[in-house]
Order: sequence, then C-alpha cells, then structure tokens
Amino acid sequence: QVQLVESGGGSAQAGGSLRLSCAASGRTISTYAMGWFRQAPGKEREFVAAISRSAISVYTDSVKGRFTISRDNAKSTVYLQMNSLKPEDTAVYYCAVDENPRNSLWVSSRAYEYDYWGQGTQVTVSS
Repeated sequence: QVQLVESGGGSAQAGGSLRLSCAASGRTISTYAMGWFRQAPGKEREFVAAISRSAISVYTDSVKGRFTISRDNAKSTVYLQMNSLKPEDTAVYYCAVDENPRNSLWVSSRAYEYDYWGQGTQVTVSS
C-alpha cells in the first residue's frame, strides 16, 4: 500500500506562489502516474494536473500556464508549483497515485482511475 503525504499548502496573496509536495512512502513512484486534484468548499473534487510515468503532463484549463507538475522518482515525490495564484484556487489539494497506468504515456483526469490518495493540504489565496 502507498501512503501519500502532502505538504506546502498555506496562505498566499493573489499573484503569489506556493509549491506543494507529495511524498510517497512504501513504494517507489517510478511506475506510477500521479495526479493532483482539489476541492473547494461546497464543490466537487476536480482535476488539476497529472503526470505520466514518462513525465507527460496535463492540466485543467484554468491552471494552464500557471501551475507546473513535476516528479522526482528518486525522492518518491511529486510537486505542484503554483504561480500567479488566484482566489478561485482556494481549495484543499490532494495528490493521488494511479498504480497501474496503461502505458508510460498514460495520464488520467478521472478521479476513479487513481488508487491511493493523500489527506490533503489547504491552499488559501486572498485578494
């Protein structure tokens, strides 16, 4: 079983930056696809970004050009660099593992494709 621990959340002003980290314990992440999702109060969990085994990345439209997902397999850690933050980015951010991606290029925006989830980290952006 993979355990995921997110860190790096907190408060930021609009236009500021935060970097989230997600450390996996128990397994190497090199064979996994990894994703970030978020859930704002009163809203459903939504896809933010994902990265394949071969480091192909995809983003939801609202964060393209502002957020960057990356991975360090040696550290079993995935990152989400968030720049030009907006108040609407306020949410709890979750990282997730797809332990059986279909191939090295596979990456999914669908939450049900992911097998393990972290506990979440709060990001609050003020205007």
